Amino acid sequence: MSDIGSTGTDGAQAAAGDDGAPLAADPLTAGRLEKHLARLAGDGYPYRFERTSTAAELHESHRDLAPESATGAEAAVAGRIMLLRSFGRLVFATLRDGSGTIQLFVDQALIGDDAFAEFGELELGDWVGASGDVVTTKRGELSVRVAGFTLLQPSLRPLPDKWHGLTDVEQRSRRRYLDLMVNDDARRTALTRARVVSELRRQFEARGYIEVETPILLAEATGALARPFATRHHSLDMEMYLRIATELYLKRLVVGGLERVFEIGRIFRNEGIDSTHNPEFTMLESYEALADYGDIMELVEEVVSSVAEVATGSATISYGGRDIDLSPPYRRARMVDLVADAAGSRVDFDGPIAEARELARHNGIKPAEHWGPGKIVDALFEALVADDIWEPTFVLDHPSEISPLARAHRSEPHLTERFELFIAGAEYANAFSELNDPIDQRSRFDAQAAARAAGDDEAHPIDEDYLMALEYGMPPTGGLGIGVDRLVMLLADQQHIREVILFPTLRKEV
Repeated sequence: MSDIGSTGTDGAQAAAGDDGAPLAADPLTAGRLEKHLARLAGDGYPYRFERTSTAAELHESHRDLAPESATGAEAAVAGRIMLLRSFGRLVFATLRDGSGTIQLFVDQALIGDDAFAEFGELELGDWVGASGDVVTTKRGELSVRVAGFTLLQPSLRPLPDKWHGLTDVEQRSRRRYLDLMVNDDARRTALTRARVVSELRRQFEARGYIEVETPILLAEATGALARPFATRHHSLDMEMYLRIATELYLKRLVVGGLERVFEIGRIFRNEGIDSTHNPEFTMLESYEALADYGDIMELVEEVVSSVAEVATGSATISYGGRDIDLSPPYRRARMVDLVADAAGSRVDFDGPIAEARELARHNGIKPAEHWGPGKIVDALFEALVADDIWEPTFVLDHPSEISPLARAHRSEPHLTERFELFIAGAEYANAFSELNDPIDQRSRFDAQAAARAAGDDEAHPIDEDYLMALEYGMPPTGGLGIGVDRLVMLLADQQHIREVILFPTLRKEV
């Protein structure tokens, strides 16, 4: 058994040698370039190809075909050549299209000497269209017995080693087109993401939500506690920012009478990059008039479990080698109680701030001067609790200090009606009973402005237009944000966010 094509260049050497050198100067690509230029000087390449079947369709329609069977059915397929095997007067090629793979069975006696020789000039990675009857080989491999073929476009660079794939993490992220070509896991993850986004949209539309679009380029970055990306609009001569959330614009729509709205959109935050953070990411935000955070908890349970079933086939998934049951109901626990259990003492919101700071230091946290007890509770939670939450858990009733847009808790001073959904040590959703009192909202904004003046560059700015909208009256509203990328990570069993974003943010290549 031997590969045909450019012998010696499609194996391990290709993965190491294809470093972006000019085609003519690189011995791995010079021969391919020469053949390409010769074809261009001749008839060139076709502008289209009439494909009649995909690989998946052929496997579906002939799933029970016995070995060495002929169907009499004709098929025209097209895709990229991923493997070539020569047995004298017979050649077998693996053709990959967007649905999967199908084998090409090339018999010199059928297609003739000239066409057989031309097929022998193909390289791994070339795009080919082929037609013939559908058969199975002695081994039962479903194949198209090629009666004719067309080179649609050559690959001027060799593919990575077919045995080892593309393994360098940075190169896989930087050259996703190669990753998708040779790594089955990358294709599965991309398809999982598509199913997740599609099912999220279907779930909300089925509940009467309407999908809307809100601005990405803003005069003031609002709706979250985060550092924005800044730019300048020259015609208007003004500083502008990429959005850090869609929240305040969506709630303006609720004020306007659109009672159930959602948006799946790109969000931009000028923050670090790690396994769960990318500066550009995708959020789903939704708002439902006449609902509170209890209603939204039920919504999240239903949506997450349904999306899991569509994306993976089951509400019980495997992540990091451990099973997680995403079917309702989810555990519910207050943030202050979880922190008290982990820290060995409860933060006293009415007591001296020095005591809260000492509790933080005792647990390895150095509090900033402008931190109040609510921020200390949040820091203790992140340090002592979050990583150890495995089963789906609604962490409830966050301190007001870290929740400037959430409504005050109806029975707990210093707290808000807010929850975050944690699974496997990461946050997947954030939701509130939305703050709809303009007086309280202005007071919260003023407190955030004081924090910003004290050095907190992630504090929320005052949004006067949003305050004016609230003054016209917003009904009781339940709001929700779901991190789409993290949800895909969970359902695709990926440990790093770069695996679920097709083109993640990377340092400039030098």
